[in-house]
Amino acid sequence: MRIAAETPERPEPISALRALQREKARLAAEEETLVRRARVQGFSWHTIADALGVSKQAAHRRFR
Repeated sequence: MRIAAETPERPEPISALRALQREKARLAAEEETLVRRARVQGFSWHTIADALGVSKQAAHRRFR
């Protein structure tokens, strides 16, 4: 079995997975910041949950 060499368009899988994890952490932090800002600005948990595509209870549990 031949494994394709790493290129900028096709990174080696482990490097790509590590990069993906870093990006997920960055996005999670950004999501938390935006939820906090929305709450400070008076948005309801229902509105925030709708924007996130989750239930009000799930959003409240995750970000309270």
